[in-house]
Amino acid sequence: MSSTVVSTIYAVCSNITGVAGNLFAFGLFLSPIPTFRRIIRNQSTEEFSGMPYVYALLNCLICLWYGMPLVSPGIILVATVNSIGAVFQLIYISIFIRYAEKTKKLKMLGLLISVFVLFSVIVFVSMRLLDPNLRQIFVGYLSVASLISMFASPLLIINLVIKTRSVEYMPFYLSLSTLLMSFAFFAYGMFKHDPFVYVPNGIGMLLGSTQLALYAYYSSASREDTEQLLFNP
Repeated sequence: MSSTVVSTIYAVCSNITGVAGNLFAFGLFLSPIPTFRRIIRNQSTEEFSGMPYVYALLNCLICLWYGMPLVSPGIILVATVNSIGAVFQLIYISIFIRYAEKTKKLKMLGLLISVFVLFSVIVFVSMRLLDPNLRQIFVGYLSVASLISMFASPLLIINLVIKTRSVEYMPFYLSLSTLLMSFAFFAYGMFKHDPFVYVPNGIGMLLGSTQLALYAYYSSASREDTEQLLFNP
């Protein structure tokens, strides 16, 4: 097999994993919809927090910038998925601000402005003060830190599941989407030889697998407890 054919196959596989990662990410981006349906229906944010969406927006913007050709040539599919994610987060934040009480509204507006200021500083520093190699390393480390923090956030839910022996607060499809997206971008990062992509997504893949394993275990345990109550009143 000629090197040209091998290169073509390699490029096709790389693109397939990147596109798959973009598609699986929709599961994550769409997961807050039930929450915002409730907010719109009740015309109130109730006790919901807007912080996760602000943080998700910052994460998407940093990773979007890392995937841009000016920073990392050849991984545009990282930029596309995060540009879509940023739009979703902006929509969620706008709805939250619309229905939040005055104190929350002002806090969310302040946080939103802070996110754009911080992102502008990152872009300015990376473009004006760093050469192309240092620029990729600088933004790459920021994206890794941001992604690992995002993937680590379900650890609180995992702890709750173990304590309560219930999967009520760990949505199955959200965990599945996290695993599939992480796996796809882990493979994409490996194809592109980019540790700033495959390292955090490898961690996300492990955490997603852990969540699904816990879901299977505690779902089974819950069914057994229910059966015991039914047949041994």
